[in-house]
Amino acid sequence: MTPFPISESTPIAYAGPPPKETDVVVIGGGVIGVCTALFLAEAGKRVVLLEKGRIAGEQSSRNWGWIRQQGRDPDEIPIMSEAKQIWQDLASRTNVDIGLTTGGVTYLAHNEAEMESYHAWMCHAKTHGLDSKILSTVAVSDLIPNMHAGHVGGIHTASDMRAEPWVAVPALAGIAARAGAVLVENCAVRTLDMSAGRVTGVITEAGLIKASEVVLAGGAWSSLFLRNLGVALPQLSVRATVAATEPLPVVHMGGVVDKDLAFRPRTDGGYSLASGGFIELFVGPDAFRALPKYLAQLKSDPFGVRLSPSAPLGFPDAWSTPRHWSGDHISPFEVMRVLNPNPNFPKVHDLCNRFEAMFPHLGPVRLKSAWAGMIDTMPDVVPVVDRVAALPGLTLGTGFSGHGFGIGPAAGRILAALATGADVGHDLSRFRLSRFSDGTKMRLGPSI
Repeated sequence: MTPFPISESTPIAYAGPPPKETDVVVIGGGVIGVCTALFLAEAGKRVVLLEKGRIAGEQSSRNWGWIRQQGRDPDEIPIMSEAKQIWQDLASRTNVDIGLTTGGVTYLAHNEAEMESYHAWMCHAKTHGLDSKILSTVAVSDLIPNMHAGHVGGIHTASDMRAEPWVAVPALAGIAARAGAVLVENCAVRTLDMSAGRVTGVITEAGLIKASEVVLAGGAWSSLFLRNLGVALPQLSVRATVAATEPLPVVHMGGVVDKDLAFRPRTDGGYSLASGGFIELFVGPDAFRALPKYLAQLKSDPFGVRLSPSAPLGFPDAWSTPRHWSGDHISPFEVMRVLNPNPNFPKVHDLCNRFEAMFPHLGPVRLKSAWAGMIDTMPDVVPVVDRVAALPGLTLGTGFSGHGFGIGPAAGRILAALATGADVGHDLSRFRLSRFSDGTKMRLGPSI
């Protein structure tokens, strides 16, 4: 199995050099960008994907690995259902075992208020024909035997899946390359090349690449890239920590989460552990600029985010990170090839202790590894998937708010369609960029 997560020390798989001209450039080698490049190539387009560091080097190899319909914003559910089918198709097109497993996803409730939120979401499950169901206390015990916890019930979607992200996304990149996409790692896009008010290419550290269409799928770096071009995007990045245990007996085959702990089995026999409701925001200039947009989210969950006074050197929202640069100067994307935050080690030990207490029959829980990732999030907890009106020729897919891995294949197909004028197949009005500037009242995605 590929070591997890992918980082700057991972060998370069796609060395380039990039061509001088193409039809479409995709910026960013995470799951969204890789799938966009794949669908563009399969549509017969010449496509070049440029990644400043490594394919899946950031959040795309650091996430929980869940492929879930449960708990989604209702406007995301049809897209997620499509993504689930695409995952199954793509898994059959590679000889790499990506760990794709239908184990279900379960959310557990500690109190009746949480149960009420699950009951409220069930109307969306019924509308879209999902197999989600409410669990009683007894049903939770039947589903996950030998679990010592004070849950009053839960919600369960048996058809939800999981995969190993650090294996899956590079495998998808291999499919894209075989389909004809040109992938280049360690090649940062500094800015767009514009002519007569329209995109005509990208300026990279290796020079100009001419292209009439560009797709930005830059994850945590998207806001910084756009700010340099005069486009405001109220996207912030939060740190989430994951712990990986050594192999343990099976306690449940699916993903499980409550407000304190999330866990799922891995194909190596261990468990990935994370916090169900703990993220950290490094406060920087963008945090202050975007604060008014996040007030609804803060009021909804005032204690869900821990604030740190400043981001580490080189992070997208660090105080010292430049906000403006030209195409002939080194960009922040070359200074930090892979955004690789240190995990919160007190939280790591807390996660292991909680898992051990939840399943005391397992005995001591031994830690195998720990890592963290920076999640690109939006004020309403749903992404931006749209054309950028201020920069004709640019398509944007970012801010997937920790939900991007599972929905990535369908998001990639949609972004490829947007960039080529094809039918996207879904109503994308919920995900338009202009919702943050046209006076639209902020509508938060589901908090479950």
